[in-house]
Amino acid sequence: MGRHAIETVMGAAVLIVAGVFVYFAINTAQVGTMSGYEVKAAFYTIGGLSKGSDVRLSGVKVGTVVDAGLDPKNYDAMVTLRLAGDVRLPKDTVASITSSGMLGDKYVRLEPGKDTAMIADGGQITHTKDYRSLEDQVGEIIFLATGGTGKGNP
Repeated sequence: MGRHAIETVMGAAVLIVAGVFVYFAINTAQVGTMSGYEVKAAFYTIGGLSKGSDVRLSGVKVGTVVDAGLDPKNYDAMVTLRLAGDVRLPKDTVASITSSGMLGDKYVRLEPGKDTAMIADGGQITHTKDYRSLEDQVGEIIFLATGGTGKGNP
């Protein structure tokens, strides 16, 4: 009979510790919904960017990717961003997709412009830079190193 009581106490302790870990994981990861406003940005390619990815301005998280879908008119990737309400972006802001290192997660990087007019809720960032994969960059370097002919230099 004593063995079952010990197993029950140990099981409860494990569940409590697991609950504490889940609580800290949710608070640390900032998984909750962010209040603010939404803007859209169109990209030719998004290279693995997904819902929940960060939106950063000067390296600081200011939003989250809410949705990524295909624009049926021109087949561009349309990304919806939710930005913090206190972050107002000029209309000439540039959005680019980049990664946190060679194997890091993708995120949207914002570079604010100088325009005095701001993007409204439901507006669109019109200046974007598409994602460039490591393979694309290496291919371009090889192309330039070979004189742009695709063959080795004589």
